[in-house]
Amino acid sequence: MRPILPGGRGAAVEDVQRRLLALGYDLGRTGVDGVFLGQTREAVTAFQREHELSEDGIVGPETWATLVDATFTLGDRMLYLRLPYFHGNDVKALQDALNSLGFSCGLSDGIFGSFTERAVREFQRNSGQPGDGIVGPETVRAIQHLRHVWEGKSSVVPESATVAPARLSEVLSRHTIAFLPCDPPAEDVATRTVNLALATDGGARVLLTNDRACSPADVVLEICTEDLSDESPEPVVSLAGGRTADLAARLAVALEAASEGSPRVVKMLLPEHAADEREHQRLAVRLLDAVCLALA
Repeated sequence: MRPILPGGRGAAVEDVQRRLLALGYDLGRTGVDGVFLGQTREAVTAFQREHELSEDGIVGPETWATLVDATFTLGDRMLYLRLPYFHGNDVKALQDALNSLGFSCGLSDGIFGSFTERAVREFQRNSGQPGDGIVGPETVRAIQHLRHVWEGKSSVVPESATVAPARLSEVLSRHTIAFLPCDPPAEDVATRTVNLALATDGGARVLLTNDRACSPADVVLEICTEDLSDESPEPVVSLAGGRTADLAARLAVALEAASEGSPRVVKMLLPEHAADEREHQRLAVRLLDAVCLALA
């Protein structure tokens, strides 16, 4: 973004002013007028001081990013584990609520890391939702429905609370796993799966490839949206339906059947209806969980 300088005017200034007002800063009698002078500049400087930013009174990229983070409320956007991590006031509100309800995220730091993902998944399962770790409208409603339970309570996690990633992350550093997408939807799911693995464990040995004989890999998972099983001898496993544990069992059998090759190659079939961001992220979670269980 281009820096918003004192003396500036227009819609960008109005956006800054609305966010400052939402955070409780006083803009004086003029309020949101689209003019970056007087109390607006004082409010920007005060915001920078409180967030340990350079107090130059200019809304540059760092100040803008911090201002946006501070004005997110829970439900404004879908949250899930990824790199770079989601961060902001909405994540902190989520962590505070989950910690208060007994689903331990660890420190409420406003960063959606692997511990927060685990807490979200445990909460989802306890509230009758699919435990995919994706904070969408249903999960937000379930948390808000319990507001009377968690609001105003301490969100400090007891030292005895168990805080850990949501999956067997040590598997990801013990095996080299390559994901080979066959089409654009498969590429998005594969990219999300690799990203999720790295967000779970920075030492994960995962990669995207377009080579079936990917030499560094122990396992190659060829991801497709159509059944191409007649064209090659590799075992085929569908990602559609059923429990993740059952998918992991089918994948383990397929990997065993492919054990003569180096690397072992298995085809993973995506459901044909998978089309949007949420479904692709859910498939990435399901796939990575199954891989971790199958290789454990």
